[in-house]
Amino acid sequence: MAIDRETVIAIAPRPDRMLQVWSLNLDDSQELDLNKLGAGRRGMWIDYVEGIASALASRGITLKGAEIALNSDVGIGSGLSSSAALETAVERPSFPFQESSSIRFARPGRTDSRARARRDSLRDHGSVHVCACPKGARDSAGLPLLEAKQIPLNLGECRVVICDSRVRHTLASSEYNRRRQDCESAVKSLSAVLPGIHALRDVTLDQLEKHRSRLDDTVYRRCRHVISENDRTLKAAEALTAGNVAGMGRLMAESHRSLRDDYEVSCSELDILVERAAAQPGVLGARMTGGGFGGCTVNLVSRSEFRSFRQRVTEEYQARTGISPEIFAAEASAGAEEIVSN
Repeated sequence: MAIDRETVIAIAPRPDRMLQVWSLNLDDSQELDLNKLGAGRRGMWIDYVEGIASALASRGITLKGAEIALNSDVGIGSGLSSSAALETAVERPSFPFQESSSIRFARPGRTDSRARARRDSLRDHGSVHVCACPKGARDSAGLPLLEAKQIPLNLGECRVVICDSRVRHTLASSEYNRRRQDCESAVKSLSAVLPGIHALRDVTLDQLEKHRSRLDDTVYRRCRHVISENDRTLKAAEALTAGNVAGMGRLMAESHRSLRDDYEVSCSELDILVERAAAQPGVLGARMTGGGFGGCTVNLVSRSEFRSFRQRVTEEYQARTGISPEIFAAEASAGAEEIVSN
């Protein structure tokens, strides 16, 4: 879901083909020459801007120079898609590289229903990272099928609470890529006996079990997570639509166990947060969110228990790790929007 935090960019035109980009969060400024764009491989925040610009240029879109300032209250590396929010802001349909006759402000939460095509374009161009989610809507969650489907958040007396572990493990990127490679290799192996499959979404758990001997144990467990998580996602949409919050909570617990044990993208700090959250009164579900190896957990907490939940989890997590987490309630909000000031 698009949460009530945002990445804001302000853009003004310039007469040449240079991009001057300021990050207020990092107190840093970078410059890009639109005539000499690369794929964005510096390992810096500007890579996201360059990757989007390069992908647009590769599709034959004429880009124009601009002054860009950006600011965000989405925690960097927290698993809440701060990079996706930046990419969405930069890549709005009326992006000022193309049309910059006025000062433009964009407040993106997530990408719109054309995310898949843009994601594929960026992937083919070799951009650094893409995390695409459907357009946000108030009081709704997005189900990312071929076209985004909005699911009502019938949470009753519960609210969504985010716990930031305040840890960022550096192995996240390389380990994520390794897991993607595991899944791709599994598809190749399984396609020999399951002709016509293109991705793990085309494979059922029964088929995976039947052909388990074709995969080593680690790759098998990676596949079991992905396939079962796809199934849980569809069941979660059904549970939310029906207002079955307890069922949603059970699916969240199953998801975290799968992420921890099969996909192995959790870490001790996230596991402690989930464990301590699940032990609190009024909690129906808890799981890690984002790419893993640090970042945040997401929890379903009774509104009447929120303050005591925040206090107890903070105290217990700090006692175990020496780290003070950030814990806040989040509302499902509208997605990206643009404000034009002539």
